[in-house]
Amino acid sequence: MTVRSYRDLVVWQKSMSLAVEAYRLTRRMPKQEEFRMASQIIRAAASVPANIAEGHGRGTRKDYAHFISIARGSLSEVETFVLLAKRLELAEAERCDAVLELASEVGRMLTALRNRLVPRT
Repeated sequence: MTVRSYRDLVVWQKSMSLAVEAYRLTRRMPKQEEFRMASQIIRAAASVPANIAEGHGRGTRKDYAHFISIARGSLSEVETFVLLAKRLELAEAERCDAVLELASEVGRMLTALRNRLVPRT
């Protein structure tokens, strides 16, 4: 399959699903968390596909790899906040686990993509 757009990338598609699940997770959090934990989770989750898209639109493999690294950082942020929400019982454990599993899959894909862009010597 030829990649014509970032939208053709499975990693972008999966990260969009992750962002959707993050929104769904935070919708069920207590109202007082709307501008605290929930907003952090949403911002970080939306940043993952946004950085994949931005990197894909850059002119060089080096720039692309840099944005994939930024996406990885945002993904780590999502995982951390979801783990914290789970520990604080601000969200259902099963939903948190599902988001974390999807995040893990996206993380593996991001690592593979970055390794293809900047092979280790």
